[in-house]
Amino acid sequence: MNGKTLSPSIPAPAPATALPAPVLRHPRALVPVLVSLGMLVAVVSSLGAPLIPTIAAEDHVSLAGAQWALTVTMLVGAVATPVMGRLGDGPHRKRVILAGLGAVMAGSLLAALPLGFPCLLAGRAMQGVGMGLVPLAIATARDALPPHQARAAVATLSLTTAAGIGLGYPITGLFAEYLGMYAGFWFALATAVAAFAATVIVVPAPPRRPTTPMDHPGALLLAGGMAALLLSLAEGERWGWGSPRLLALAAAAVLLLAAWVLHSLRSTHPLVRVSLVKDRGVLVANLTTMVGGVGTYLLIALVTRYVQTPESAGYGFGASIVVTGLLLVPFSAASLLTGRLVRALGAAATPARMLPLGCLLSLAGLVCFLLARSSLWGIGVMMALAGLGVGVTFAVTPGLIVGGVPAAETGSAMSFNQVVKYIGYSTGSALSAVVLQAHTAEGAALPTNDGYRSAGLVGCAAFLATGVLAVALTRFGAKPRPSVVAAVQSAVPGAGAEASRP
Repeated sequence: MNGKTLSPSIPAPAPATALPAPVLRHPRALVPVLVSLGMLVAVVSSLGAPLIPTIAAEDHVSLAGAQWALTVTMLVGAVATPVMGRLGDGPHRKRVILAGLGAVMAGSLLAALPLGFPCLLAGRAMQGVGMGLVPLAIATARDALPPHQARAAVATLSLTTAAGIGLGYPITGLFAEYLGMYAGFWFALATAVAAFAATVIVVPAPPRRPTTPMDHPGALLLAGGMAALLLSLAEGERWGWGSPRLLALAAAAVLLLAAWVLHSLRSTHPLVRVSLVKDRGVLVANLTTMVGGVGTYLLIALVTRYVQTPESAGYGFGASIVVTGLLLVPFSAASLLTGRLVRALGAAATPARMLPLGCLLSLAGLVCFLLARSSLWGIGVMMALAGLGVGVTFAVTPGLIVGGVPAAETGSAMSFNQVVKYIGYSTGSALSAVVLQAHTAEGAALPTNDGYRSAGLVGCAAFLATGVLAVALTRFGAKPRPSVVAAVQSAVPGAGAEASRP
């Protein structure tokens, strides 16, 4: 290293001169196309949530059964994302992106046709494959864009999965309210077709890297472990959290994931290099993403349920799906705005400053939910505060990951971060249901108002834990690079010659 020592939190990337940058035929269009992929994933993944009561009524299934229209997408996404990330790290990334979009198109068409609940579930499962597109978009931005554009694109793409929730809910609500249940799936199909055409024209082929053999045993172990974990979180309320089959499923998840870690440490070409995940910078990003995801999705689940509760319950607003969705728009707008502000801070945007700040803003949003949920404007302000917190956090974490792994591992490492995010989201959704159910009297249909207060306190604890983790891991031990922005710059080919010099 020419006598220079880099921080162990962000190891030096491969020499920039080893691989030429891809040739861009439409350079100005690349970032909008990549962002559209991320927004498509967010909108498609949120399509099922507001429609659950409608699906139950239309297809004559129970609410618990209709919940699978949301659960199956998350399950397939958690399995497909790391596999697509590894495939996308080789020379076939563009083909993998197009295959993912093809699965979304086919799934949207199947779900849009009134063929019954089994076909709807199959379509939603195929749509889940598209959840692996965001890591591939981030890897494309890292390889294809000049440093100053790559920094902005990576941070924005990380925000799309959270910001898109605030767009998916109102879009779904508008379609369900005025055009029927299946209109949202036709919209998803049209959007996916447009994204497919744009990808064919705009997205370049990746740099020529050696093809890495697919780790089939690792893929099976991770898929089984993730499926068992997310299934136990999704079905815990219905089966009972102390039921033998749920405990057996949770134990199977632990054993399979432990076996996957051991296999990955010993494998020459693992699905995800666990040795890189243990890197301090990458560890900070994954832990804060997961625990912060718990608080974020818990808050969103609480808000969407609270505002739709009839006023006869003594609380709530009896709001429609459309109004409920519009209340999430401030969340999306604030998260995207804050991502831009963080990038504008440049060298001042250190993890030690930004991550605790993001947790503090998100915590402030939940405190507002506890103290000022008696008006719709208070709910809107609260969602804006939460969006500010998510924007700060998700603008920082991709820089830690991109700066902490070699370019050839970007897709795989970001895919693992997406899986961790899904775990956090699923856990937050399950926690909200558990706490509210505990405050629902026997025979009653709705929880008491105190149930929302208790659930809000659980969310506060999640963000406090995230803040403590962020402070502990960024302020103690080896000192990270001076800023996350600089980390991304040095990790992008052609940037930061001092940092990338072998």
